[in-house]
Parts: sequence; structure tokens; C-alpha cells
Amino acid sequence: MIERKISLDGISLIDFLGIQNANIRVITKAFPKTKVISRGSDLILTGSSGEIDFVQSIIQNLLAHVEKYGKLSKKDVESYVVDDKQMALSKVDFPDDVIVHGANGKSIKAKTANQRKLVAAAQKNDIVFAVGPAGTGKTYTAVAIAVQALKERKIKKIIITRPAVEAGENLGFLPGDLKEK
Repeated sequence: MIERKISLDGISLIDFLGIQNANIRVITKAFPKTKVISRGSDLILTGSSGEIDFVQSIIQNLLAHVEKYGKLSKKDVESYVVDDKQMALSKVDFPDDVIVHGANGKSIKAKTANQRKLVAAAQKNDIVFAVGPAGTGKTYTAVAIAVQALKERKIKKIIITRPAVEAGENLGFLPGDLKEK
């Protein structure tokens, strides 16, 4: 059994731990072999080495979330736990989430958990369908994955299409549209 101490100085404990330690209970439920104990402004982790490293990385992500947004809900904690468990499997092929490097050397990364899921799904499957609201990076991530495959010579060309469903505009003339009146 290994024990680690994480300092929570400078962070509102009620915001981080949750009411009656609800946020910490989410972590202990997900990792039953690791004990997470709150003592003053410290968190004490006890358990096996590998699992403690993993729980510590989740807690560091949660601390960064609190610093950025000023609060942490139980739902946020649940999403970090689930996303980090899934990312542990997919990070092997994409260190630091870098998908591809652009022409000017700028790295293109999967920035959100769902983008990382899209990258992981594209690694495992030939066809991936991504559905979600506009502006979440579905097309951007898909094009980055395609460019990576093109650079690695896994594919010879990229074909970008759009749906043939009218979205309020007229797409053109079809033979049935030319009826005389």
C-alpha cells in the first residue's frame, strides 16, 4: 500500500470536495481499491501504485477544472472519471493528444473528451459516425485524422462531401422540377 498527499491550499474545499464530500465519493466508487480521505486542506490517497497514479492524475485534472471555472459539480467529476478511464486506453497511440502537425509546425490536438473519443474510434474502425451540435469540432477533428492518415500514406486521397439533404436552400434542378404549367 502506497500513501500520497495532495495539497488543496488556495482552493475552496466545499467547491472541490462537494457537499458532504459527494465529489470525492464519485472517485472512491469508481476506484474501490483506493481510499481518498480529506484531512484539513489535504487529500490522502492510499492504495496500489498504478491505481494511485491514475487517481492522482484525475484529481490534478479536477484541480485544474476548479482553477479555470471556479466550481466543480458531481457531473463534472463523473465525466472526468469516465473520460480519463477511456483515455488511458487510447493515449498509447496519441501522446499528448497530438493528431498531426501542420505546415507551420503547429500541432493539432484533440482538445475535448469527445474529440479524443472520436480519434480513438477512428483508430479502431474504418467508418465512424459523429453526431452532435454545430461547432464542437467534429469536422475539424475528422479532417485532422484524415490528414494524418494521408501523411502516413495509409490512404491516397481525401474526399470531403456534404449531405444531400436540403437545409433551407435549393440544391439545384432535378428532372422532376422542370414540369410545364
